[in-house]
Amino acid sequence: MTTTNEIADKIAAEQNVSKAQAKAIVESVFKQISDAAGSGAETSIPGFGKFKVKDTPAREGRNPSTGATIQIAAAKKLSFTPAKAIKDALNG
Repeated sequence: MTTTNEIADKIAAEQNVSKAQAKAIVESVFKQISDAAGSGAETSIPGFGKFKVKDTPAREGRNPSTGATIQIAAAKKLSFTPAKAIKDALNG
C-alpha cells in the first residue's frame, strides 16, 4: 500500500522540492478531484484515467442474518476508469 506521505516523498525527491511542499501539492490534487466529484464533474487525467460520479438507484436488499427485506437508498459513488496505458501496464 502506498500512502500520501510516500507519494509526497517520491515527488520531493524527483522534483527537488521540500517534503512539505510535495505533500501540499499531493493533498491539493486530491482535494481538486474531491471538489469536482462533489459538484458532479468528471476529472480526466490523460495517461492515468478518469474519475466520475455515478448514481446508484434505490433497490431492495436482504439482511443476511435475518433474511428480512430492506430498502437500500439511492446513492452516489465515485468510480475510476484507468487509461489504456495503465490497463496495459497491469496486464502486460
